[in-house]
Amino acid sequence: MLSMVMFVLHDAEKCEALLDAWEEVGVGGVTILHSTGLGRVRSGLWDDMPLIPSLESLLDHEESFSRTLFTVVEEIPGVSDGLVERLVAATQKVTGDLSLPNTGLLVVLPVAQAYGLQKQRSE
Repeated sequence: MLSMVMFVLHDAEKCEALLDAWEEVGVGGVTILHSTGLGRVRSGLWDDMPLIPSLESLLDHEESFSRTLFTVVEEIPGVSDGLVERLVAATQKVTGDLSLPNTGLLVVLPVAQAYGLQKQRSE
């Protein structure tokens, strides 16, 4: 069964540790996006960011971004049973209990079909 795991990491400084933890449980690839949420926009942390930011302004404001990570994992009976549960446990080991403030939001969605996960090697 394929599942998409999406995680919004509140503390960007924990991103490297989280990636290490995900790799340890068997995650093969992760896409990472800089993101922000309603709370940061409403609190004014986003007000000084230009409408079309330059690379320099993005780097200057990097601390105000969350990180949104997503991956697609496949659980194979007898081979990778419980991968999603291990991934969630590894996440909470890095971030702390996700029911606490300022940790993050993790969702797991079923995937009906995925294209491009299995890449062929060109010769």
